Amino acid sequence: MKTTKYHHIYLLLKDAIERGQFAPGDSLPGELVLSEQHEVSRITVRRAMAALAQEGLVRRRVGVGTVVAPRKSDVARITADVSNLLPNFVRMNKSSSIRLLEFAYRIPSPAIASKLKLSAREQVQYSVRVRSMNGQPFSYLITHVPQSIAQTYNEADLANTSLFVLLERGGVKLDHATQTISAVLATQAMADALGTSVGAPLIALERVVFDRDGRGVEHLEAFYRPDRYQIQVDLGRAGQAQSRYWQPLSKSQSKSDRNKGLKAA
Repeated sequence: MKTTKYHHIYLLLKDAIERGQFAPGDSLPGELVLSEQHEVSRITVRRAMAALAQEGLVRRRVGVGTVVAPRKSDVARITADVSNLLPNFVRMNKSSSIRLLEFAYRIPSPAIASKLKLSAREQVQYSVRVRSMNGQPFSYLITHVPQSIAQTYNEADLANTSLFVLLERGGVKLDHATQTISAVLATQAMADALGTSVGAPLIALERVVFDRDGRGVEHLEAFYRPDRYQIQVDLGRAGQAQSRYWQPLSKSQSKSDRNKGLKAA
């Protein structure tokens, strides 16, 4: 995805602010410094600064320069523990809201049909949803569920309840899932729904869920604003001597390790 020069600088500065490289009250580098650093005109830098100011990330002061604005208290970053997915889903469903953008039955792409192990021409229930916390959108969700399974819930259910909950309520015995995490740039549709800019970096998660019989029951593509959502993995040391390595800990293991540490102290 191509971006203009000013938008490229805007994205880099926005990412630095959201990662804490520049704290509230800090001054950003001046226009001359940024124009030389990125080999662009000062007008281009000025447009990037104006975009940051319009989003409320910085404040421009005559004689002072561009200063990072205080963070909004209602935009807290959500932390998802990958070793504790079920409680995360339940808690997120209770504390956040869902907005349903699309709902339809259709033939999936060959790639998704293959991942769900569907027969030729078998339809899926397709949906696009946005999840928000305190009125702030943080995830853009695209799901595909085989039609035979999706018939246990309707459009109104999907607009008010987590799909994970709906599947179990419909009698699906969830067993395991394959999940990958990467990063993408926001498309126009994602940017509009998440209140960000086209080309902004997003966390991308793809998950295929299977039941106890090995049937694919859900294909999920989730895209998250990294300033409002992060993924946590607790790690522990395993193995012996020179063969020691890091491995993910379950939630119960994490608590057990902490308790051992307290007892030892």
